[in-house]
Amino acid sequence: MKPYEPAAQPTHEAAPASTLPLRHLLLAVAVVAVWGTNFPIIKIALAHLPPLLLATLRFALAALPALWLIRRPKASWGNLAAYGLLIGVGQFGLLFIAMTRFISPGLASLVIQLQVFFTVGLAMILAGERPKRFQFIATLVAASGIAVIAAHVDGNTTLLGLGMVATAGASWACGNMVSRKAFAAAPINTLAYVVWSSAFAVPPLLLLSLWLEGAPRMGQSLANAHWTSWLAVLWQSYGNTIFGYGLWAWLLGRYATASISPLSLLVPVFGMGAAAIVLNEPLPVWKVLAAALVLAGLAINVLWPRWRQRLAAAKTA
Repeated sequence: MKPYEPAAQPTHEAAPASTLPLRHLLLAVAVVAVWGTNFPIIKIALAHLPPLLLATLRFALAALPALWLIRRPKASWGNLAAYGLLIGVGQFGLLFIAMTRFISPGLASLVIQLQVFFTVGLAMILAGERPKRFQFIATLVAASGIAVIAAHVDGNTTLLGLGMVATAGASWACGNMVSRKAFAAAPINTLAYVVWSSAFAVPPLLLLSLWLEGAPRMGQSLANAHWTSWLAVLWQSYGNTIFGYGLWAWLLGRYATASISPLSLLVPVFGMGAAAIVLNEPLPVWKVLAAALVLAGLAINVLWPRWRQRLAAAKTA
C-alpha cells in the first residue's frame, strides 16, 4: 500500500487569511489548551514512570505507527536527527527530569516559554543582527519575572529546576533553528516532520534510561504503572504531538502566522490553571506576579512589531 502523504505546506502564491472564523479560533485555543494542560498530565505520569522512560514512550508512540502511514518529509536525515535529539533529549528529557521534584508543573509551563527569547537571540546571532530596543525591554521584563521565581525557591521549585527548564527551553530554541533551516529549503508538512524526527529521539532516550534509571527499575515501572500513567503517555503522544502539532500546522497553512502564533501565549495560562485545579498547586501572589511579568515580556516581543506595522500601514493608507 502506498503510504499516505499529507499535503505540503502552502507556498506564498496564495496569501493566507488574516481573520479566523470562530470555529477555527476555538480549534486554535483547543490546541493551546492541550499544550498547557499537558504539564500536570506529565506530573501524573511521573508518579509511576521514571522521566527518561516516559520520554522514550512518548516519542516511540508519536513515531509509531504513523511512521509507516506518513511519507518522510523533504528534509535531510541529519536535519531530522538533529531536531529529534534537540527536542526529544534536550527539551523533553530535561523537562521531565526537572519535573520529578525540582520544579512545579505550573512554573515549568511558564519558564519553558523562555524559548521564545532564545529563538530570537539565536536568529539574530545567525543573521548578524543587533537586538532592537523593544527586544531589550521584553527580555528585561521577562527576566524580572524569572527573578521573582528565583527569589521564592522552596521544596517544590529549586534553582536547579529553573536552570534545567531554562536549558530545555534553549534546546527547544536550537530545535527551532534546525527546523527553520529545513522549512526554508523546501515545502514540508509539519506533522510528517514531527513524526519522523520523533523516531530519532527514541534510541538515545532509551539508552539514557537504561544507563541512568536501570533495566530493573524500567521493567518494574512498566509492570506496575497505573492506568492513569498510560493515559498520560497516550495524551503526550497523540494529544500533544499528533493532534496538537498537526492541527497547529493545518491552521498555520491557512491563516497568517500573526493571527495564530500569539495564541501560544496562553500555554502557561492553561498550564498554571490546570496545575492549580488538578494538582492543587498553590497560586500565591508572587507566582501570579512572576507569570504576569514573563507573559508581558513575551507579549512585547511577539506583538510589538506587529502593532508597529499596523500603525505604519494605517498612516500610509
